[in-house]
Amino acid sequence: MDLELDDTSALVTASSSGLGFASAQALAEEGANVAICGRDAARLADARDDLVATASGDVLAVQADLTDPDDVSHLVRETVDAFGGLDHLVTSSGGPPSTTFLETDEQDWYQAYDLLVMSVVWTIEESYEHLLESDHGTITCITSRTVREVVDGLLLSNSVRRGVIGLVKTISREFAPEIRANAVLPGTIETARIEELIDARVERGTYDDYEEGLTAMAGDIPMNRIGEPRELGDVVAFLSSPRASFVTGAEIPIDGGLLRS
Repeated sequence: MDLELDDTSALVTASSSGLGFASAQALAEEGANVAICGRDAARLADARDDLVATASGDVLAVQADLTDPDDVSHLVRETVDAFGGLDHLVTSSGGPPSTTFLETDEQDWYQAYDLLVMSVVWTIEESYEHLLESDHGTITCITSRTVREVVDGLLLSNSVRRGVIGLVKTISREFAPEIRANAVLPGTIETARIEELIDARVERGTYDDYEEGLTAMAGDIPMNRIGEPRELGDVVAFLSSPRASFVTGAEIPIDGGLLRS
């Protein structure tokens, strides 16, 4: 299927690795010009090289901290200057630390809110006028299955990410019909984040070792395996495309059937 993304421009945040990178890769291989960002300059350069190797369009890499609104403004400005506009915005971020309520202090809450919610707000604010000028502006927010069902030990993700879902649902109505907005809800997908979560549970004694944790996570999934990042990236590319022109305000789980709600 041709997703008709040739010569469009996309910005994918937190995209030097993981789900953000997989989304950028899917968009780039479909012909979109793609801007990626990350805090680590070396990792960002490696990600750009990997994308250039398979991309049909141009690739831009901008070092940025998404919890700094000035960096976000610079990121969007660099993207628009390089590509002449912006058609698609994909928001992603690293996850907050695994923690419980009694282990979490007030500063942890504020940091998680900036990382998970305000980074999305700032990026949308900076991108809105450019997306409005596009013939097919889209926003896709990568969140987590924790917005539907809580996961033990992920207090901050369980609590704070839900604000993004309320945001997406609201702007999908406010920005329509010019701009579509959707969210994807990844489940257990093999990224560095999953490794961190399993390691934390090993440390707490939930699992004896990493392999036991990986097996336990896969055992809860009806598809009987962990997901691949690109399986989410391909859905993001579809939602960004004219092929999904009647899809807005949706929250799409990509979890192998793990959610029961």
